[in-house]
Amino acid sequence: MARYVIEVFERELSGYKIVRHTVPGIKDIPAAARRIIDLGCDGVITLGWVGPGQVDKYSYLASSVGLVMLGVMTGKVIIDVTVHEDEAERPEDLKRIAVHRAKAHAENLVAMLKGGLQALTPKAGMGVRQGYPDVGPIG
Repeated sequence: MARYVIEVFERELSGYKIVRHTVPGIKDIPAAARRIIDLGCDGVITLGWVGPGQVDKYSYLASSVGLVMLGVMTGKVIIDVTVHEDEAERPEDLKRIAVHRAKAHAENLVAMLKGGLQALTPKAGMGVRQGYPDVGPIG
């Protein structure tokens, strides 16, 4: 997933420094995001793959709560991108979801860094999905 995010960033954020930090597990992501923020980054995108088991779901929940708290404490834009193995049965479908979701959220972060707090407002209520087809505007 990182490859697709980096491609978007390199294309859209010339002049920005891209910092990649790989961790051993999903519960390590919030601390890694904090380290990146402490380096002076304007925004963070995290990538995770969640297994189908209950313990995997709890680990993701812990990570997600940590990222939400980090965003509140630092005021930085943090976009959490995850794919859950039980979203699809076929590996090719999981890959399609992962690639689309990674690119779409990378584009969201680019928009927020370049366009500020209102950058995503035009997408509000439009049924835009990351990893799945859009469902259209709310009726």
